[in-house]
Amino acid sequence: MGIEFRSVRKTYADGRGETVAVDDVSLIVPSHRTVVLLGSSGSGKTTLLRMVNRMVDPTSGAVLIDDEDVRDKDPVRLRRGVGYVMQQAGLLPHVRVIDNIATVPVLNGVARKQAREHAAELMQTVGLDARLANRYPSQLSGGQQQRVGVARALAADPNILLMDEPFGAVDPIVRRELQHELLRLQQELGKTILFVTHDVDEAFLLGDEVVILATGGRVVQRGTPAEILAAPADDFVADFVGVAGGKRELTLRTSGDSTVVVDGSGRVQGVLRAEGGG
Repeated sequence: MGIEFRSVRKTYADGRGETVAVDDVSLIVPSHRTVVLLGSSGSGKTTLLRMVNRMVDPTSGAVLIDDEDVRDKDPVRLRRGVGYVMQQAGLLPHVRVIDNIATVPVLNGVARKQAREHAAELMQTVGLDARLANRYPSQLSGGQQQRVGVARALAADPNILLMDEPFGAVDPIVRRELQHELLRLQQELGKTILFVTHDVDEAFLLGDEVVILATGGRVVQRGTPAEILAAPADDFVADFVGVAGGKRELTLRTSGDSTVVVDGSGRVQGVLRAEGGG
């Protein structure tokens, strides 16, 4: 399933008139691809994401899934058919892991035994030890909770997965593990993923396409990570993604018998190897 934002705008009334959260955004998220909404606080990226499952309705314009306006869908049924992962996992605190994962299928009428069996399979899919099935969320690490959140989002086998800064609350090492886990899952499952982050490196790692938003919900550039790095649309983009001042420029330097890769600040980032070399 593909997602289309068609000239969507979202405003909120305030004491001085209105605040623009999203300003006339038109965007297509192709089926089976990962599109990342990248921007700082106040850029409207989460507002855009929440329009897909009608947690937010646009003031004007339309959001379509496979050419059907989401406003023509029942909100509850829509949300149960779209996977949603948020930063704090949003798990039910007094429900065991296995039943947290099985929540949506049971609500959709799947027998509890069958839903639990599928939940156990999903635990394996997202890299969770089966022995965690009967624990409560408070007994898990932050990274384990996020994996449960991903498994729960996948439990109803949705075509669309919405991910709102899902790895932002874990430490950098766990975050990197979860990012690569998502890349593996996407290769296996081929979902349509809309991912929100303020982290440039995360966006460029995960996104088939990256959409950069400025304050006030304006799209300032979209493209593959390579396209954005090679040709930033303006000074704002160049500074935001770290191209300005040569921060992302890499050079080669000989060090003893090795060739190392050095960034714009002179820090070594890695060692260059010939393809197939040791």
